[in-house]
This record gives sequence, structure tokens and C-alpha cells, in this order.
Amino acid sequence: MSLVRLHDLTLGYERRPAVHHLDGAFDEARVTAVVGPNGSGKSTLLKGLAGALAPLSGRVDRSGLKPNQIAYLPQDHGVDRDFPMTIGELVGLGLWGRRGLFGAVTHQDRHRIEDAMSAVGLSGFEDRALGSVSGGQLQRALFARVLVQDARLILLDEPFTALDARTTDDLIALVKRWPSEGRTVVMVLHDLDMVRDTCADTLLLAREKVSWAPTEQALAPENLLTARRLSEAWSDGAGICHRDHAA
Repeated sequence: MSLVRLHDLTLGYERRPAVHHLDGAFDEARVTAVVGPNGSGKSTLLKGLAGALAPLSGRVDRSGLKPNQIAYLPQDHGVDRDFPMTIGELVGLGLWGRRGLFGAVTHQDRHRIEDAMSAVGLSGFEDRALGSVSGGQLQRALFARVLVQDARLILLDEPFTALDARTTDDLIALVKRWPSEGRTVVMVLHDLDMVRDTCADTLLLAREKVSWAPTEQALAPENLLTARRLSEAWSDGAGICHRDHAA
């Protein structure tokens, strides 16, 4: 069953497309990788899935998902390490969708925060300041925030970049468990070995769909070559192309 379906979707900025005429579906309770050359529209696609970027044309059908059922962790997480906030408070921001900005945090909520921090290996870090932890520990906290949000759709943009091997392994193990909990995960990744090990399905993107299939099929050498050629041929000044649907 599909959780999110794309219908002739074109996304971009100032009427310049970054992803165009994309059709397909993300199946429920599966992990899908989005891969492709630099500048192929991967991060733009995640913004569109999250609702942070409106389509230039086409549409995203989110099957009635509410905003608080979508967790989005961009590559640039935007966390100010100098902001006077604790790790526990950062993780607790995942409750906003349920409690609102000024809603009271319940005893059950505190247990949820503690359980999430334990799941990512941060037990005892609740009172640590943002500026006192490493980059890997901060990324663990951001994953804990996703856990607290309890989202059905999880969007991760290059979530393991610059992390040490242990942190990466721990967080990948967490991602692999999410489908068994009924969660759908879409991840932008660049490490193809990681994609093969982690993701059931892969969307190979080069501004347009090259392949959207089970991972080994999508990452076939001929598909990777096609993606590279399309990326090299793309002009940043190109406008939106229009399909003749009557053809």
C-alpha cells in the first residue's frame, strides 16, 4: 500500500525546475533511498514531500497524513549550538505536534523523551547544553526528536554525513527497525553500499526519474551511467517542459 504518491510532480525555485515530471509512490512501512549525482534534485524532492516546497506543477498525495505525522530532518538541521537549550529540551521539541508550543509536558511525555534518548545512546544527556556535545551526539539527539514525534513518514537528508562509524551504525540499526513499527522512511544517501545494505527500494534521480525499483535493480550499472549523463547534460537555465498528455 502506498503512503505517498507523486503525480507528474515538478519542483523548483523561481520557476526553474530542479525535479520534473516525477510519477511514482513510496510504499508504506518500507525504507526508500533517493540517490543521484550532485545537483540532481534529491534535497528538493524531500522538501516537496515534507510540504516545505510547493509544486510548480503536479501534486503530492500524502494519503491524509497530517503535518505532525511527517518528520523531516534536513541536511542543514539549523540547530544553533550556542542557543541556551539542553539536549532533553531539543528532543522534547518532537512533542510540538501534539502539545503545541505552550502545552504542558506530561509524565508520559517525559518517559517518551527518556526512552527516545536511551534508544539513540544518550541516556543521562538530558541536562547537557547543546554546545557541550559532539556533532555525532547532536545528530543522535535529532534522531531522538524524530522518535518522540512518532511520525508515520520520516524524511532524512544525508543523515550520516561526517558521523563516526559507531554513531552511523547505531542510527542505521534504528532506521532498519522503523518499518516493523509501521513507519515509512525516505532517505537521501550518497553511499551506495549503505543504500544496498539499508534500503529495500531506491529512486535514482537525475532531475527526472531514471529508475524507481528494488534497490539492486535501480542501481544497475546502466542506470547509474544514464543518471550521470543526464546530470552532465542538464542546463541550470532550463525552463519547465510541458508534456503533451494527449499524445
